[in-house]
Amino acid sequence: MSRTVGIVVPAFRPDVAKLRRYATAISERLDPDTLVVELDAPRERVPSQLADLPADIETVPYRRGKGAAITAGFERLETDVLVFADADGSTPVASLEAVVDRVTAGEANLSVGSRRHPDADVASHQTFARRFLGDGFAWLAGTLLTVSLYDYQCGAKAIDADSWERVRAHLYEPGFAWDVELVAIAGAFDLRVVETPIRWEDQPGSTVSPVRDSVALFKALLAARHRAKQLSDDRLHTAIAAHRETPTALVERER
Repeated sequence: MSRTVGIVVPAFRPDVAKLRRYATAISERLDPDTLVVELDAPRERVPSQLADLPADIETVPYRRGKGAAITAGFERLETDVLVFADADGSTPVASLEAVVDRVTAGEANLSVGSRRHPDADVASHQTFARRFLGDGFAWLAGTLLTVSLYDYQCGAKAIDADSWERVRAHLYEPGFAWDVELVAIAGAFDLRVVETPIRWEDQPGSTVSPVRDSVALFKALLAARHRAKQLSDDRLHTAIAAHRETPTALVERER
């Protein structure tokens, strides 16, 4: 029996023409059962410019952050497999399909697209500063987390619905750190996480600040490790958590 697929594209003030091309290509090649564009703080007339896309356009007037937007989109889906892809189209549709196929085929609970995998095809690179910081973060995350990957932050991931049901209440990061938190929590639950090499091309106009967001990512990595350790019944991290205020999970904030 084939598995139904839902895809979420989080977008904060996107390049409209680029988003239109990408969403159309996703629809034509992957033919998902549901395609949702989570549109944050759009400029005037942008929602109407996207209204004819083969997708549900969900708009909020403020910036939620990538993680919060994906979470809201996933909560709308009623499919067997839940997927997200960044709106800039850095992950071509053929590569996104490869990420999805690992889950639909039953090879993984969570399939993580990877531009740093040795078998990845990188058509154009980030700036040296962004590449250096990204490589350093990937090394540090691989050292601190139970799931060791070449790339935690690539904007293409797929997870099966049962696994999403397990991890959803343990995700707190509203921004770019959501990716690494998802991997950390999946590891804490011993889910099958696989890394899928992709073709990738850096896109100009990224909203990521190499310095500011790297600091935020580092703090979020430590927090994700702490939460993952709690779920693994680590005594030290459980004791630390007992003396801290419990934050509100993303799925609860959306209600």
